[in-house]
Amino acid sequence: MCGISGFLDRTGNESVAVGQTILKMLNALDCRGPDSAGVALYGEGRNGDLVLRISLGENGAFDERAAQVSQRVQTSGSVRDVSTTAEYMRLVVEDQEDARQLERLVESAGEGIEVVSMGHRLEIVKQVGSPRNLDATYGVSAFTGTHGIGHTRLSTESRIDLSHSQPFWAHGYPDLAIVHNGHITNYHKMRRLYEQRGVRFYTENDSEIIGVYLADRLSQQMELKEALEASLVDLDGSFSYLAATPDAIGFARDPFALKPLLFTETDTFVAVATEEIAIRAAFEGAYRVDEAQAKDVRIWQR
Repeated sequence: MCGISGFLDRTGNESVAVGQTILKMLNALDCRGPDSAGVALYGEGRNGDLVLRISLGENGAFDERAAQVSQRVQTSGSVRDVSTTAEYMRLVVEDQEDARQLERLVESAGEGIEVVSMGHRLEIVKQVGSPRNLDATYGVSAFTGTHGIGHTRLSTESRIDLSHSQPFWAHGYPDLAIVHNGHITNYHKMRRLYEQRGVRFYTENDSEIIGVYLADRLSQQMELKEALEASLVDLDGSFSYLAATPDAIGFARDPFALKPLLFTETDTFVAVATEEIAIRAAFEGAYRVDEAQAKDVRIWQR
């Protein structure tokens, strides 16, 4: 019953109102999931620097924890910029060769600290509550960039907290994010296989396996479209999901088309959402909205 949305600008402008657009779509889907909301937005980037969004835990003392993180990271490279809003720290650092090592270093600064996103262009912000709360706290509507994906969640199994909310970043693989509506029925089997290979899982949310899976496939030099197509074979269940990289968004819909997904593409934009109302809420004018079919996989590049 969750709602997902995606948007990619096709005009070549790298400073469109991507945050505002995704929020308009999520607000229209709010009734599908009041438990939590989040966005994964792709900006212009900063000369190769890495941007980290870090959850500082749930027990306050956020400034103190942010200082601990900064001190740890300073030992491995230059810290360009630091800011803290509520439970989030935004950290800009010199590009690093080993993203996993940087992630471990950050999270070793204290219990409950988690890297929510890392990328040259990706920034994820999510929290418990509605999309309106997200904008009120973090000013997401002011974010400009090229594309993004969003999620509003109705929890059916796992906990309701920031960590279990979506979008999910594919930990250790910069700039890859996913949002998912549905249920991955072979989640536990796949999780055990990845854990045997040393992969750490942060939640009990079955959607997390999609990010892990795609990161694994892309690390094997698959193209994004190939990885999405492979997921239709390897993932069981009812699912529609969106994936985003620095230069593309795409979707996959399960072989039985059990979860809804609609899309439109024009000369100036691409939009994807669980319901047509979300697309119409964000984009005026005359255009056709189509329903994705069973086993449908599509990719749009910037």
